[in-house]
Amino acid sequence: AESVIFLSFGSGGTISKCQMTELAYGLELSKQRFIWVVRQPTEGDASAAFFEVKDCDGLPIINYLPDGFVSRTKDVGLCVTVWAPQAEILKHPAIGGFVTHCGWNSVLESILNGVPMVAWPLYAEQKMNATMLSKELGVAVKATATEEGGVVCRKQIAKLIRRVMVDEEGIAMRVKVKDYKLSGEKALSVRGSSHELLCQMAKDCVLH
Repeated sequence: AESVIFLSFGSGGTISKCQMTELAYGLELSKQRFIWVVRQPTEGDASAAFFEVKDCDGLPIINYLPDGFVSRTKDVGLCVTVWAPQAEILKHPAIGGFVTHCGWNSVLESILNGVPMVAWPLYAEQKMNATMLSKELGVAVKATATEEGGVVCRKQIAKLIRRVMVDEEGIAMRVKVKDYKLSGEKALSVRGSSHELLCQMAKDCVLH
């Protein structure tokens, strides 16, 4: 249980080919089991994700990943090149961490399923969300790009994943995020704070 890291940057999240290469090697270095929703890089061919070719072993040939990556990781990882049911995956007891772009829906799904995160914001409010998750709530570690190329390097990626999945820090984050999960469930339950506030708002709308 909780031995697989899930990676997804959202339905519209893409990274550069250089960053994708670093992420792939970082995953290998982390030595963790993974499910990775892989989108074609920003400078890649959009058709690559939809017209999948397989090798003689039945493994997908994903041209924008490092040579041999899929075959080297076939026993520990799964690369998904089409849509994946994120909410269902995060609910699975095998999932122990989530590399996310910190879109609000993804953040809520992760917290409500008790899954700590590697916060990897791409744009807009995601950076603020990532800071809140890592600095204020303590349920994530935040990826930081290098000043030179703006890329998160493979060694940092491996370290971040292991901090969440293996280290004592990850255990503490898992306890915290599960506490938030329970708080959320309580708020949404009958007589919970969210339930009561919605009922009150409905009453106010009827009266006014």
